[in-house]
Amino acid sequence: MTDALLDPAVLFFVLGIGAGLLRSNLEVPQPVVRWLTLYLLMAVGLKGGFTLARSGIDADAAAALGASLVMALLVPLIAFAAFRLVTSVLQAGALAASYGSVSVVTFVAATQHLQQNAVSFSGTMSVALVIMEMPAVLLGIALARRGDAGAQATPWGHLLKDSARDGAPLLLMGSLLIGWVTGERGATVMEPFSGDLFKGMLALFLLQMGLDVARRFGDLRGLSPWLLVLALVIPLAAATTAMGLGALLGLGAGDLALLATLSASASYIVAPAVLRHALPDASPALYLGLPMALTFPFNLLIGIGLYASVARALA
Repeated sequence: MTDALLDPAVLFFVLGIGAGLLRSNLEVPQPVVRWLTLYLLMAVGLKGGFTLARSGIDADAAAALGASLVMALLVPLIAFAAFRLVTSVLQAGALAASYGSVSVVTFVAATQHLQQNAVSFSGTMSVALVIMEMPAVLLGIALARRGDAGAQATPWGHLLKDSARDGAPLLLMGSLLIGWVTGERGATVMEPFSGDLFKGMLALFLLQMGLDVARRFGDLRGLSPWLLVLALVIPLAAATTAMGLGALLGLGAGDLALLATLSASASYIVAPAVLRHALPDASPALYLGLPMALTFPFNLLIGIGLYASVARALA
């Protein structure tokens, strides 16, 4: 875990939090943040595709993808049941959508931690990232609508169409397919873009993420302490379940750590964008504030190192 905390990219994240708490005027311009987001999605997809081209899809890959789909459906159910104990059906459904979906940035940080510690992982997990992003969002919305007659409903057809057209998963999957098709030749051509520049770009993005996290701390004021506890307990429960399932299926240490990381992460980009339209009465202070201000920093500073250590012990 110490290695994760001493990673330069993570330290830039801590710097961003500190600058935000000090109300510094430090800021990464929004057009640059948008560009960095597109860069990370594209680079992650390409790297996953190149790795997938080398390793191919075998029984181990099928097991990893099957486990990711199970977790994509199981985590929102766990989150909904837990949050329902302390909040309304509507809010619990929105939170289930956020906590069941995944964070691309947390995944990227986990891959960097594994590479830094010479732990191999397969390109299959980039496919798992795509698979796990939307099912939980749709399931969380369904739970909220079924249990709360006051929830305003966006037609499912519009919701599915918007989800399919969302730029983040589209770019991620497209880049992965391009990396897979071009293989070693593509990896050689794109190396400066997807390799040498990656760490510095991630550090700059995490600096802005730290600033955003510091601003989200205000969303936690007045919330039930139990909500704050669950924002940390649910990721740990999800990671534990994922590692148990992955170990049962015989996943390697790297894939096991990434499955746990994905299961423990929470979406603060794609899920909130969908929830804003699908469940307009749900509170962003909950479904965006909790993942951003608590779960993301916990996973980045503590969780990733913990999941990787346990995965190495189990594999």
